[in-house]
Amino acid sequence: MPFTYTRTVRFQDTDAAGVVYFANVLAMCHEAYEASLTALGINLKAFFSNPDRALPIVYATVDFYRPMFAGDQLTIQLIPKQLGAGEFEIAYQVFSGEITGKSAAKALTKHVCIDAVSRTKKQLSEELIQWLRQFEI
Repeated sequence: MPFTYTRTVRFQDTDAAGVVYFANVLAMCHEAYEASLTALGINLKAFFSNPDRALPIVYATVDFYRPMFAGDQLTIQLIPKQLGAGEFEIAYQVFSGEITGKSAAKALTKHVCIDAVSRTKKQLSEELIQWLRQFEI
């Protein structure tokens, strides 16, 4: 079952043409990711400043289907999936207005767990595995 996050597009999210600037869609998706972690009770400050582990995004892509404008109410649905012992991806669907219609965009981010000092791959933490498990079908 996907996690659902709602957000209003702000003027600062848009470009000179008045539509959401492409890179800001990824920022909004990351907001949804953070909200899903918080919903499970994960402390974001501790999670993102962990001295032992880091979770860099190693791949990101966005496909756009229709424009999004300042004032639009967005619904972002995300479904993460574990790919291996030390990596996962998050698929996002971005809807403008009701979820019943075609999405305005879709995105995908891939994350790898690494040792924060040596920068070598590391297994995912137990709390992150618990977060991933809540989305299993």
